[in-house]
Amino acid sequence: MIRVVITHTRGSTPRETGAAMFVTADGTQGTIGGGQLEYMAIDRARQMLVRAEDAACMDVPLGPEIGQCCGGRVKLTLTRISSMPAPPDHPQVLIFGAGHVGRALAHALAPLPVRPILIDQRAPELAQASGETRLTPLPEAEIRRAPTGSSYLILTHDHALDFLLAAEALRRLDAPYIGMIGSRTKLVQFRRFAHAQGLDTDRLTCPIGAGWSGDKRPEIIAAFTAAELIGRLTQTVSSSSEHPCDN
Repeated sequence: MIRVVITHTRGSTPRETGAAMFVTADGTQGTIGGGQLEYMAIDRARQMLVRAEDAACMDVPLGPEIGQCCGGRVKLTLTRISSMPAPPDHPQVLIFGAGHVGRALAHALAPLPVRPILIDQRAPELAQASGETRLTPLPEAEIRRAPTGSSYLILTHDHALDFLLAAEALRRLDAPYIGMIGSRTKLVQFRRFAHAQGLDTDRLTCPIGAGWSGDKRPEIIAAFTAAELIGRLTQTVSSSSEHPCDN
């Protein structure tokens, strides 16, 4: 198969540097943005397969001449590979509380480049969830042993447990996102609780889902929170290393 990677962008483009897709003789996986750019890349990749070429580069202006109106420019590196690379290790998102909002959040995050794990002390609630779950009597222990770079969403059935978990998460200085469901009154109460323990609450997002319209349906809260979380995580993405086509 041929791996197609965007190695350089200029101006407005449909995908970012590092975006990749894989092309075989009769299929594709992933996307570099769709449209005529992608059709051209697929066509060139299949030419490489027929001609037994190992590598190629493309420099494509995204203008009227190819039927796209982005106005930018992309450089592509096309490389023959023998097998599909292993999927990346996505950062974990630990969701504490398998109630309606917790289950909606796990569902909303499932197709995104994260690994959502729904955690609860109640087996009947977890039984209603899909995806990865953990039943534990000590949810705070899951925070202590979570991998570096994990994020934490706290929305249990018990405010005291929320406070305990949020305080534990704030002790993890490697967490890119810590969120807790609740009102501004709950946040004020938690700040008193946290400050008594010498914890800085500036890293806590509460209420979760900035821009939330006030609609209390679990799916709506989950949608806003998923967008907020992914926005925070993408801020930490570093630029890709230089490729031959960057020259």
